[in-house]
Amino acid sequence: MAELQINGVRIEDTFAEAFPMTYTRLVITADTPAWVDAATSSLTGFATSVIGCGCEAAVERLLTPEETPDSRPGAAVMIFGMSTGDLAKHVVNRVGQCVMTSPGSACYAGLLDGAKRILLGGGLRYFGDGHQIAKKFGDRRFWRLPVMDGEFVCEDSVAVGKGIGGGNFLILAASHRQCLAAAEAAVAAIRPLPGIILPFPGGVVRSGSKVGSKYKALIASTNTRFCPTLRAVEPETLLTPDVEAVLELVLDGTDETAIRAGMRAGIAAAVAGGTAAGVLAITAGNYGGKLGPHHFHLHEVMA
Repeated sequence: MAELQINGVRIEDTFAEAFPMTYTRLVITADTPAWVDAATSSLTGFATSVIGCGCEAAVERLLTPEETPDSRPGAAVMIFGMSTGDLAKHVVNRVGQCVMTSPGSACYAGLLDGAKRILLGGGLRYFGDGHQIAKKFGDRRFWRLPVMDGEFVCEDSVAVGKGIGGGNFLILAASHRQCLAAAEAAVAAIRPLPGIILPFPGGVVRSGSKVGSKYKALIASTNTRFCPTLRAVEPETLLTPDVEAVLELVLDGTDETAIRAGMRAGIAAAVAGGTAAGVLAITAGNYGGKLGPHHFHLHEVMA
């Protein structure tokens, strides 16, 4: 195996295995940034992994009033699903329960071009109980639904695109504190980049998973090869004795270019302090190439 080190940190000669997903982008606006946060926090809640949540979602970036359709504070949110049908169900349910209910909010399409579209306001209009009104501006159609603080304005539909889920890398460190500091630095480097979300809490995963389990009812279970407390009993452990903590970053993105850019920025930030900061190695999660067709080789990403 070829060896690559950055600031003394070993970059493993392996690849992150990612898989195709369907995604869309929504623009959520409200009267103030605080109410944008309230709506988007609710919208993206319980959306870390399709394994248990059905979809994966997070804020892509905050928007200024100059960037939103109604000249108010806003945020772009990306939502990923395993199919267009699954995505459509989760989007309309989440917008209806989490955005329409949030005071002063509105919801617009953040992805306009695409061969396929899913409903937003077109699926929620019946909540207006016959008092809903459709308006068309150019090629875009909107619904105005009466609610108790005025009207909920929602675009009729939004385009969907073919994205990628499961881009990832793992940080191996000498302590939990040092591992978390490196992960936080990686998150801070990735979040400003376009076309990427980090769906897990704070952008970081501590309970990395592997495919399958000793229990037949489970499709995934804890990644025992990277659990420090199992090092003595796990025959396939990938941890050396000096590794006391491992954290993973999972990236969903619009395409391979976005995922690669996010991984590169995140890894560079994670290893910036070198081994002096307690970071010992960077690796990635793969399943022998059997899970997904998108393989992001760490040495190529960091070349």
